[in-house]
Amino acid sequence: MSLDVLFVVFAAVLGLLVGSFSNVLIWRLPRGENIAFPPSHCPHCNHQLGVLDLVPVFSWLALRGKCRYCGAPIKPRYPTVELLTGLGYAVIAALFPFAVFGWGTLGLMVLFTLLLVGSAIDLDTYTLPDELTLPGVALGLLFALLNTRSGTAQGVLPSFSEAVQGALMGAGLLVTINLLGSWVMRRLRERQYPELPIGYQQISLGLLAGAWLGPWWGLGVAMLSVAANLAARRVVRVPELLTLGGCLVSLTLGSSGFGPGLILMLQGALGGAGAVSLVAGVYWWIQYRREAEAEGSDDEHGDPVAMGFGDVKLAAVIGAFLGWERLLVAVVVAVFAGAILGLAQLAMKRENRIKFGPYLALGALVALIWGRSLVDAYKGMLGL
Repeated sequence: MSLDVLFVVFAAVLGLLVGSFSNVLIWRLPRGENIAFPPSHCPHCNHQLGVLDLVPVFSWLALRGKCRYCGAPIKPRYPTVELLTGLGYAVIAALFPFAVFGWGTLGLMVLFTLLLVGSAIDLDTYTLPDELTLPGVALGLLFALLNTRSGTAQGVLPSFSEAVQGALMGAGLLVTINLLGSWVMRRLRERQYPELPIGYQQISLGLLAGAWLGPWWGLGVAMLSVAANLAARRVVRVPELLTLGGCLVSLTLGSSGFGPGLILMLQGALGGAGAVSLVAGVYWWIQYRREAEAEGSDDEHGDPVAMGFGDVKLAAVIGAFLGWERLLVAVVVAVFAGAILGLAQLAMKRENRIKFGPYLALGALVALIWGRSLVDAYKGMLGL
């Protein structure tokens, strides 16, 4: 048996074990519970589980899907998550052998875990916890740095600079959809409840300034607005007609040959908006923790949103791990899948909200496996 085959088998077993821990994350993160203490226990009778109760898949089968101590049913999702993680790790090990990709292989396994856990939580709660997404962005950048320094996976997985660009564009693309969608839903009226000291207004400024000056200057302009808010101890408003409308006008001018050009302006705008949104996300996480998620504050105050802010951060995770080109593939797949299944969902009158996280995860997996081929084929069609 070759080393590659052995590693695939090892990866599958590792995936089963990680899948068991993933179930802990899926249950505890939305509830704000410590993921390490207390030890695993039955959620019905609170009896601590023994070693024989925690063997992935087999314990559930042996116990016939019931708690050993109180007889309460155990959801089939538990072994399903374990099996999916084991299968996912095995596929990653087969397609991206550790001997060739090194840290990149481990990074993709981490990404798979984040996507699976995030999707399950989103399906349950319509949320994507900051405790999952923001560290996920940092992990994506860390693995990209390790890949760059080791010289592995060049041309297949992103370098550190490409990962940074992917994270910024991932967050920027989805937050821009959110901004413009919310603006249209409000019939171009101003946001009633802007956040203090940093929020969607500063993201809009980053979008506009980034289009002309680049992403980091876009972040700088947004931080000046934050400083003005702090100095005034109130929100110093900048009309969205100026920021969002100005960005649309700027991109129109760029398409006509003015300024840096449409492509660079679009990259700068999305990068600027993405940088500000990630800074805002970290601030909100530190400031409010589990009591006030950013998307929750929007819903609470009544300003309509086109997309949850957790999706914005999940897109940044995908961009950090896969780079901006594969990110675009992931978003396109997610939008099409979400549109088709969302319309079916509305037709059956089951729900009127779309849980976009699982579609982003699906798009990321498609982009991981076939993204490079799709991007190369598209470039070939354009003669690039």
